[in-house]
Amino acid sequence: MLGGSVYIAYIRYAISLAGVVLLFSLLSEPRFEKKKASICYTCFCTAVSVLACGWYVADWESCVRMSAFIMYVSFAVFAIFMSRDSVYLTIYKLALVFYLMSVFVIGSLEISIIFFRRNIWADIIARIMLILLLAYLLGRYVREPIKDFGDYVENESDQFSVAVMIISILFGIGYILNPTLNNEMNGVRIYQILTNFILTGALQLLVFRFYLHVGKEKEYERENQLIQMNYRLLKRQLEILEESVESGRRLRHDIRHHIAVMAEYVRRGQSEELLQYLKEYDRETDQSVPEMICANPAVNNILSAYTRKAQHQQIKVTLDVEIGKSLSIPSIDLVAILANAYENAIYACMEVKKHADERECFIYLMIKKRKNKLIIFCSNTCRKGTVLKDGKPAAEFTGGVGVSSIIRTAKKYGGEYDFKNDNGVFVFRLIMNTEHPQKENTQLAMEEI
Repeated sequence: MLGGSVYIAYIRYAISLAGVVLLFSLLSEPRFEKKKASICYTCFCTAVSVLACGWYVADWESCVRMSAFIMYVSFAVFAIFMSRDSVYLTIYKLALVFYLMSVFVIGSLEISIIFFRRNIWADIIARIMLILLLAYLLGRYVREPIKDFGDYVENESDQFSVAVMIISILFGIGYILNPTLNNEMNGVRIYQILTNFILTGALQLLVFRFYLHVGKEKEYERENQLIQMNYRLLKRQLEILEESVESGRRLRHDIRHHIAVMAEYVRRGQSEELLQYLKEYDRETDQSVPEMICANPAVNNILSAYTRKAQHQQIKVTLDVEIGKSLSIPSIDLVAILANAYENAIYACMEVKKHADERECFIYLMIKKRKNKLIIFCSNTCRKGTVLKDGKPAAEFTGGVGVSSIIRTAKKYGGEYDFKNDNGVFVFRLIMNTEHPQKENTQLAMEEI
């Protein structure tokens, strides 16, 4: 520490707190709107700075030893409250911010000690310049990449590894900020500080690169699942086309026989018999025409294909579909959800049959549009012992078919979804916005179904 009056101490505390708040706000997603968040941070900084100065006057020695740690903990608690990120992601961002805090605090002290003979104002000016430099670098190079990194940490990491990583980083920062390191200027002290800066920074960088790599691998895996799903959809469409061609070929073959029979009735003057034959032919033709499930061509085709597949597996299917010919949601996204959900349901029923379960296998699928909401509800027979992981069916439960594609598409349209195993009946519920997202209305609609 460089000493100085209580006013100088207040200025340095205020600058340090403002720097930490600025750096954290560049990385974090605020819980409140910008104006309210600014007022909260300003009030917090003012209160902490005043209390720190009072402590500085009352007991200078203990303030030097403990003030950094107390401010460290106080801001951490307040930042967790102010951020809408998950707790683990917020703590990681705090660890990065406190590492940067150690850079501008220790850096400004070293600049003052080495180049300006412990001049207090040199420390203050250097501290401001370092904060502005770090804020620029964060905004320019780190702010955007850390958004994807945050998603990867929340979705791909386990809590134990994140906790160990954060504790390791915080211990390194705590050692750097230890005031006993700043008593004497010598080579050993500078070497210790530089070593800890490098090691702690390298740990931050390694963690960042590791989770970024893991997250990108998961993205590639999801893209691969999407390609496989498109392949299955194309396969189903080809099956529909082949059935249509075969039906047309059979119809052309049979029509010659029907024409010959009707001609014979005409030659013999058997009009009553001819009318009866035409009625039977009309009835048979109506039965052979594929049932129209809904007016939307893409949805109708995919549901028809999977319904035939389910019935071929002797699965009872009930469809309750009420949607129009056109929807604001692109057909490719809607088909991705329905194909995955339907195929998962068929796979679950086949697994029940495979394990010699005597229960009747069924699939019930409901699709309805209510105002600006699209509601999808699917229930099907499944194994009673099936356990969901993190509220989602595992790959072994779905046969590896992309639940992640369903979730990603749902999030794209501000949707709410859930999965559950209700004593051997798997239930999937999804509500998506077809217009502008309205989260509160979506949650109310989820409760209704």
